[in-house]
Amino acid sequence: MKKKHVVAALLLLAPLTACGSAQAGDGSTVTVTVGYQSRTINTVTAGTLLRSLGYFEKQLNSLHDGHTYKVDWQDYATGAPITAQMTAGKIDIGSMGDFPLLINAARGKQLGKPTHLVSVTGYNLRGGLNTIVTAPDSKLDSLADLRGKKVSTSVGSAADGTLVRALQRAGIDPAKGIEKLNQQPAVGASALSAGSADALSQFVAWPGLLTYQGKAKALYDGAELNLPTFHGVTAREDFAEKRPAVLEAFLKAQAQATDYLDAHPVAAAESVAKATGLPAEVVYLYNGAHGIATFDPSLKPQLVSALKQDVSVLKAAELTGDIDVDSFVDDQYVKKALGSGYAERLAAAPPASASEVWPKGASRTQTFKTPTELLTYVSAHQDGIRAAYVPDATTGTLWFADRAVWVADGDRLLPFVAPQTARAYVSAHGGARIVTYADALERAS
Repeated sequence: MKKKHVVAALLLLAPLTACGSAQAGDGSTVTVTVGYQSRTINTVTAGTLLRSLGYFEKQLNSLHDGHTYKVDWQDYATGAPITAQMTAGKIDIGSMGDFPLLINAARGKQLGKPTHLVSVTGYNLRGGLNTIVTAPDSKLDSLADLRGKKVSTSVGSAADGTLVRALQRAGIDPAKGIEKLNQQPAVGASALSAGSADALSQFVAWPGLLTYQGKAKALYDGAELNLPTFHGVTAREDFAEKRPAVLEAFLKAQAQATDYLDAHPVAAAESVAKATGLPAEVVYLYNGAHGIATFDPSLKPQLVSALKQDVSVLKAAELTGDIDVDSFVDDQYVKKALGSGYAERLAAAPPASASEVWPKGASRTQTFKTPTELLTYVSAHQDGIRAAYVPDATTGTLWFADRAVWVADGDRLLPFVAPQTARAYVSAHGGARIVTYADALERAS
């Protein structure tokens, strides 16, 4: 009788001991754990969209190496808990923004659990992924107005980096010139609405979401810094060395998801919106054909260079010490995964900015050569517009046409994300003046 109990116990334990400890050809199950941020929509090609398309699972099934693979997708609000789980050996692959990536590198080295940046998801070469916003009825309309005010941000995030640099350029000490509130994005959004914060500096998709909902207006376009920002994929070194084929399968799948997003931007936006609860119009602002983000897995030199410049901001905030960015960046896996196509992706540039209209009921957008042409179309089809987008005349950052600051310069109608850039243009162009959106529509009709 006792022998039967022992046999039964061993049978119960057998599948458990096989999980995560497969040897080549032993037929056991390998669980790959992926940490992602569903609502940080510039990581969708390594998270939300990739998961919905099932490309990673298909790539794993094509390995035929004697293992059965299972993917455990774990969704987080920020990069910090992903880093914590990675250094604990519980997440194999994660995606996050550039500043969290550096903290990921620092923590991994500090704890003897090194990680590596292996690919990029979404990027903006000027820094447009981060925006400072205020309440819709706020009297604040320049960075100088933030002096002595309460500003919510997430310390250690790229949005905090944008805030620090923007304040420095405006001659405000980021440590003493404002009262910084270290808050998660959702908490900061609530604080802005409640009036307990005067401004909010956050990353995608919060500024666009709050603006779309009429709960905020842009104060500062991060692209004014003209410093690249991006999100990327990091992997544990021990995992990459033990299962290089699995990591390469992930990167192949990420490239497939990138190609899908590029070919079907509206469908991709609808898919991400369904998975996250975000309005598809907001997703498209960032991830659309001419959106704020460009998706490309290649590790471009200008992004790596920007990462090196970011280290000083984190050091000043005493969040990290020195970071060896060159040893953190490891492009061998993505190069092997993409083969001859990697060089082409590396050389590719973001698409030119353009004005777009998303008609109601349409499965694709319409593109216009100029913002004025878009306004002419919108004025004639006002009941049939789902969303209209225009690029900032100075930075190229895409924004909602009805939330932009408009300038009339002769026959030209020019949109700007923030009032400060609009005023700078007016000051430099005699005769130009700021007009309302309604006035701009009327002029274009």
